[in-house]
Amino acid sequence: MTKPLADRIALVTGASRGIGYATAIALAKAGAHIVATARTQGGLEELDDAIRKEGGSATLVPLNLTDSDGIARLGAGLHERYGKLDILVGNAGVLGPSSPIGHIELKTFNDVMAVNVSANFQLIRCMEPLLKQSDAGRAVFITSGAANKATAYVSPYAASKAALETLARAWAQETANTKLRVNLFNPGPIRTRMRATLMPGEDPATLDTPEQVAEFIVPLCAPDWTETGKFYDYKTRTLMSFRAPA
Repeated sequence: MTKPLADRIALVTGASRGIGYATAIALAKAGAHIVATARTQGGLEELDDAIRKEGGSATLVPLNLTDSDGIARLGAGLHERYGKLDILVGNAGVLGPSSPIGHIELKTFNDVMAVNVSANFQLIRCMEPLLKQSDAGRAVFITSGAANKATAYVSPYAASKAALETLARAWAQETANTKLRVNLFNPGPIRTRMRATLMPGEDPATLDTPEQVAEFIVPLCAPDWTETGKFYDYKTRTLMSFRAPA
């Protein structure tokens, strides 16, 4: 049986655990070759083992996404090896502090923005030419409801996700007349380490798993996905359009 993503190259950031890990496996099951980035070599090796068990293949790239030159080198390497990129899943992110704004140091704020915004900006710059070489380039960025709720006490995270959404939407408009499709995906509360850090008293058994979420990310990466500049809300299973405030 032909797999829907056979012969496609998929770059997944933050792939060593959580939603990134599960999405990488789901994409591999669908036939894609996975280029997996994360800071932890051990987590990437575990991912590689899991993908191989599913009959898939992966290239492991230990990389701290605050290394903008490293992202550029990755783009150059993908160009040299494949000449294209079919799928980009911008999943890597950090929560940052849970504290009132006035108690947060500027460096701490900048550290969150560096991973959640600036790294994705550099990914867009370096991967756009490769995605445009694909017959159906697809980019999906993982966002959060904190962006539009302006959630208290996680202001750096909320601000970074709002910035990411605007960045992705602008890119979607810039590429609307190409074969590239750019969208955002909001998983909501999911059974991840980040969620447990934010809500330590919450029963994780009440939350959906990253594996459940990943099954809904895969269709946004497929060649037959046609929407761009949209927001998929996992909790309501709804594809939404952005609109100006009432």
